[in-house]
Amino acid sequence: MTYFSDLGLAQPLVRALEATGYDTPTPIQAQAIPPLLEGRDLCGIAQTGTGKTAAFALPSLHHMVTDAKYRKQKSCRMLVLAPTRELAAQIAESFRTYGKYCDLSVLTVVGGMPIFTQKKKLAGGVDILVATPGRLLDLIDQRAVTLDNVEFFVLDEADQMMDLGFIHALKRIDTLLPKKRQTLFFSATMPKAIRDLGARFLTNPVQVSVTPQATTAERVEQYATFVEQSEKQALLTHRLQTDDIDRALVFSRTKHGSDRIVRFLTGAGIEARAIHGNKSQGQRTAALDAFRNGSVKVLVATDIAARGIDVPGVSHVYNFELPNVAEQYVHRIGRTARAGREGVAISFVASDERSYLKDIERLTRVKTTPLPLPENFREMVAKLPKAAPKSHGQSDEGHRHARGGRPGGKPQGNRNRSGGGEGRSDGQPRRFGGPKKSGVGKYAGSVQRAR
Repeated sequence: MTYFSDLGLAQPLVRALEATGYDTPTPIQAQAIPPLLEGRDLCGIAQTGTGKTAAFALPSLHHMVTDAKYRKQKSCRMLVLAPTRELAAQIAESFRTYGKYCDLSVLTVVGGMPIFTQKKKLAGGVDILVATPGRLLDLIDQRAVTLDNVEFFVLDEADQMMDLGFIHALKRIDTLLPKKRQTLFFSATMPKAIRDLGARFLTNPVQVSVTPQATTAERVEQYATFVEQSEKQALLTHRLQTDDIDRALVFSRTKHGSDRIVRFLTGAGIEARAIHGNKSQGQRTAALDAFRNGSVKVLVATDIAARGIDVPGVSHVYNFELPNVAEQYVHRIGRTARAGREGVAISFVASDERSYLKDIERLTRVKTTPLPLPENFREMVAKLPKAAPKSHGQSDEGHRHARGGRPGGKPQGNRNRSGGGEGRSDGQPRRFGGPKKSGVGKYAGSVQRAR
């Protein structure tokens, strides 16, 4: 068995790991850390929730601790790019945890936050900069930061960067980075297009893969219920009232659809929050905090929350609408069954989504278990409570149909300049009782300068 103390990491890092109770690296960490300590570039493919952040944070921190340098104005030694604000904040927090005994500064720059404050913090330089691409380019254009001194570059969730239309931003950032640097790619999936992108950034990289591409968590029980689109809300309400839930994530394909689901759940006496690109950063942070601390047990989200959001205790994932990109399903259900726990994923499949389910099963090589509708379900539909009144600014526009703005339509591109860089992601509980688990175009949408 390998221990962190055996990997040759600097003592302050080992001490921080011991303080957090970590002693044994995960497979991705055990395979990635040694070559990264040697200075090699790396392309890592690992299922979400396997410890990718520590795999790139620890060796990078080690190099910066053992080769201390003065901070240069408007500069950074390490740049980490993430597709969403939430993932960027989580990565930065991990760096602070692992580097708690190191004299290294960490700064997060994302959209939705005052750019003046970020420029002020960058003026004296930082050691580690975690950013979303759009906000980083804004700061570069305003001459608030330079990438001339970057020694370590990390692209996390590379495939989602492509999904969200960041390709042009990434190519521009590549031209601004020093040729001599250590580069790391990490993702749960690595399609050919992403591998081709990696060839632009990586030099003779080590390939690390700890799980087959697009495999789903072995500890997730996966079910599918065939139901009419108009009846999904009644089914979700019933499931949330009867399943034995600790925390539940509900995925909708659209931002307006997420708000609509929350209003119906609220009308049924089930407290829930929504998180998506139209929410302010304060609203998104508050919703995640409430979900994380357990004061709200149901979080309704677009695919902005499918990557990298590590919330302990998510027992259930409900796909209110299936994603039209099969790989996204892997990331959605990866929000449960984390840290050795088990989980349940239930997909509500309308007639026009059956092809999506076939694509998912073909990709994951896992056949979902059919889950029938509850007895007397039609009566439940008739008794479904009305939605709670809309709060200011909410609208159901764009949620006329699960697959887009019109029946039979394809998902339409969503040019979103919000901080999450979210592309087209379409569509107190009364009692969380009952027996445990009872009854239970490749890259869509072009996002320009998303932040």
